[in-house]
Amino acid sequence: MRISFVKMHGLGNDFAILDGRDGALPNLSSAQVCALADRHRGIGFDQLIVLAPSDRADMTMRIYNADGGEVQACGNATRAVSVLHGAPASIATAGGIIHARPGQNMAEVAMGVPRFEWQDIPLAYAMDTREMPVGWDMLERPGAANVGNPHVVFLVDDLAAVPLETLGPEIEHDSLFPERINVNVAQILARDEIRLRVWERGAGLTLACGTGACATAAVAFRRGLVDPEVRVHLPGGTLTIRHDEEGGIHMAGPASESYRGSLELDDFA
Repeated sequence: MRISFVKMHGLGNDFAILDGRDGALPNLSSAQVCALADRHRGIGFDQLIVLAPSDRADMTMRIYNADGGEVQACGNATRAVSVLHGAPASIATAGGIIHARPGQNMAEVAMGVPRFEWQDIPLAYAMDTREMPVGWDMLERPGAANVGNPHVVFLVDDLAAVPLETLGPEIEHDSLFPERINVNVAQILARDEIRLRVWERGAGLTLACGTGACATAAVAFRRGLVDPEVRVHLPGGTLTIRHDEEGGIHMAGPASESYRGSLELDDFA
């Protein structure tokens, strides 16, 4: 079966998007997702995005990491889908319904209200998620938030000194996190500016992570360290994260189409 795809990225966090809103796409196995994600023998991407019809929103978006696992939300991918759609839309995800509004090669996404209760992350046992009494080597006392998917956020004085490529997978797979975890290491530069690196669950080090930027801003705002609106600088570029008066988070930033193509699905069985 030959199917078309659109390759897009948000600040270098890249996706292959399969548009099945007409209901024509088959279900893909985890092995097929992994094969498609291979940057040498497949398309190559951080996440595979599958669009489908929805009876409660304008569309459904399913998100698969490069390791084949399905996740609840992806902020950068939501911006990309919004730009591809070309009009304001409600998008149903496993993490809830998200509202997105595109602009010129950018979009703003209303990500909803972050959840901070330990069981909403989830953690293996109860603890205060504002400043968790745990640590891994030089990374200690993180905050945690669920913004559609789960994140821990470590605030550090020197971002460059953190070996996230080794500590990231260790923390991601720690038994404290029964569904694994996204790992964010952030340095607050000013009340309206944060520098951030992210080890993404199921994808590894990434140039950008929209939900990571949202979670980091939420944790820092909860501790009173930043203003309601903050710029978050990632290796791939900058996102603007804004808290509204109801506690909801809005994320704004670029998303671009790279190219379009097609593939024979049977080649990736």
